[in-house]
Amino acid sequence: MRGWWQDLTDLVLPTDCAGCGAPRAVLCPRCRAALCGRAPRRVRPVPEPAGLPVVHAVAPYAEEVRTLLLAHKERGALALAGALGAALARAVRAGLDAGFGPVLLVPVPSARWAVRARGHDPVRRMALAAAGALRRTGTPARVAAVLRQRRPVADQAGLDARRRLANLTGALEVTAGGGRLLGAGRVVLVDDLITTGASLAEAARAVREVAEEGTGVRTVVYGAVTREGRDERRIGARWESGKWVHGAPEKAAVNTLRHALHAAVIAAPLDSFEMNRN
Repeated sequence: MRGWWQDLTDLVLPTDCAGCGAPRAVLCPRCRAALCGRAPRRVRPVPEPAGLPVVHAVAPYAEEVRTLLLAHKERGALALAGALGAALARAVRAGLDAGFGPVLLVPVPSARWAVRARGHDPVRRMALAAAGALRRTGTPARVAAVLRQRRPVADQAGLDARRRLANLTGALEVTAGGGRLLGAGRVVLVDDLITTGASLAEAARAVREVAEEGTGVRTVVYGAVTREGRDERRIGARWESGKWVHGAPEKAAVNTLRHALHAAVIAAPLDSFEMNRN
C-alpha cells in the first residue's frame, strides 16, 4: 500500500531533486549527469571475494549518486526508479558478451524485514525499469526474481569485508522452479551498489549451484583466490581522458562455459574502478 500511494503522489505532487534539492525537478541535469555521464566500467573490490563474477558499474558511490540511491531505497523516492533503471541498463549492456538471445536480470534479494520496513523492494524495482530500458533499445530482457534468503542474515552496516562474507555465505538459494527460468537466457545479477562484493559473490554461488545440478545455466567459475595479500602496487583511481583508471592485476578464469555469468550495479566505491588493459 505504501509503495502504491508513493507512486501516485510522485506523479501528481511537485517535488525537489532527490540528489541536491533543486526545486521542481525529480532529477536535475547536474545530478543526472553524475548518474549517467560516464561510461560503465568494470569494478573490483579489494579484497576481491572468491567467485565474484565480472561486475560493471556506471558511477562512483559518492555525493549526488549516494544521495539518489539512499533516497530511492530508504526514503521512498520511487520516481527515481526510471532514471536508476536506465543507469543500471547501461551497466548491464557493458557486461554482455557477443551473441543474441534474452537477458535475464536476477536481482540480489533484500531481507524480508527490510522490504517490509521500506514498503518496497528497491533492487527489484530498478531491475524492472532496467529491463524496460533494455527492451526499448532492442535487447530482449526480463526480470527473473528467483533468488531468496534461506536463512536470516545480520544487518551488513558496520561489518568489514571478512564479516560480511561470513554473514552471507550460504544465505541465498534459487527458488523452486527458478533453475528452469535461469536456463532461458543470459544471466546478469543486478544490485544497486557493490562495496565488498559479498552479496554478489553469494548470489553467484547460488546460481552456479543450480548450474552444477544440470539446469543449463551458463556460467564461469573462478578459482578461489582474492587479491588481498598479494605483493602488488596499487594506484589511486582517477578519471583520465574520459576513462576510469585503477591499478589491479587480472584474475584468471577457469572452467569457462559458453557464456559468463555477469553482474551489474549502479555504483561502486571510487577505488574499485579498474584500469583499462591493452
